[in-house]
Amino acid sequence: MPTTRRDLLRLGATGAFGLGFVSAGLRAQVPAAKPAPVAVAPLAGVAKAPRPLRILILGGTGFTGPHQVRYALARGHKLTLFNRGRRPKEWPGEVEELTGDRNQGDLRALEGREWDACIDNPTTLPFWVRDAGQRLRGKVGQYVFISTVSVYASEEKPNADESAATLAYEGADAMKETLDTLKASNFALYGPLKALAEKEAEKWFPGAATVIRPGLIVGPGDESDRFTYWPVRLDRGGDVAAPGDGSDPVQIIDARDLAEWTVRMVEARTTGTFNAVGPGFPLTMGDMLCGIRAATTAGARLHWLPAAFLAEQKVEAWSDMPVWVPASGETAGFGSRSNARATAAGLGFRPLAATALDTLAWFAQQPAERREKLRAGLSPEREAQLLAAWQAKPKHD
Repeated sequence: MPTTRRDLLRLGATGAFGLGFVSAGLRAQVPAAKPAPVAVAPLAGVAKAPRPLRILILGGTGFTGPHQVRYALARGHKLTLFNRGRRPKEWPGEVEELTGDRNQGDLRALEGREWDACIDNPTTLPFWVRDAGQRLRGKVGQYVFISTVSVYASEEKPNADESAATLAYEGADAMKETLDTLKASNFALYGPLKALAEKEAEKWFPGAATVIRPGLIVGPGDESDRFTYWPVRLDRGGDVAAPGDGSDPVQIIDARDLAEWTVRMVEARTTGTFNAVGPGFPLTMGDMLCGIRAATTAGARLHWLPAAFLAEQKVEAWSDMPVWVPASGETAGFGSRSNARATAAGLGFRPLAATALDTLAWFAQQPAERREKLRAGLSPEREAQLLAAWQAKPKHD
């Protein structure tokens, strides 16, 4: 099972296909009919911000983007979205939409414009930030770059904070890396390129850059199924294969909590670097699965399978057993990175039960063919084989 830094980077980056940031660029050359707009529901019960801001969102139509848009609209802000226009939305308010393609260097629609802040959601490649910086420097008061905890060079130390070392890029020229070369590297370049993109943000927007490093983003709308697997599986009930002994720490953040906090960071004009991981207290794999089970009330029976047994059975952490990574060796600190700085800056977390139930409700609304096969986790057949192998194994081994 993957417990090395390289394996985690690969699995983390490939999971981001569900978020759309890589797949959007890789599909750029594939002609397709423009899909019908998807309606985005308004957000009720949200107080207006002290003053309306002009906010530019790069992206805005993927996983977290729509949550940012509807929260910002509810807060009374004026929004401009810049993207390729391939995932149209029906927004619950007035939104200006500009079209361009950052992968092709086409940012002409941004020229001659000014905003109070820019939120950069989809960037993986440093040249995307460089190009945005060349057009937006002096034109935005704050630049928020959504990065990732995958920038860190080590996962060995529990409770490491934002001062921990980041990965070094060892290629020939980072500004010539593309989505194709990222894929060709089997996503080994993902963390190093994100780390360099952070530096580009700080270079072009000195004193006005906010770098947000999320961990695993979960909740309704997540196309990767990395968290969705567990609410769906536990809601089905029966005998459930669970990884380890339940004591390994895990960290997740609801996309809505991340999106809304990002907008509040813009309102407060808070700069610096922040680990956006949750919840606000230590959470173990056992806590998470039992919490989800309690919310679904389906009576699932958890069978905890030791990490060594899973390795023997070639069951991979993070992909076959989503969210989970064994807290030992190179990954001893994987699920316990410090979020003290982010919580001090106002990052909050909705209850696990709310995330689980909302995710279940969203998944139930997907087409039947989408629901037939989850994109992460064990298939029912593989899980049954695994549980049978565990039952057949002499327990003194």
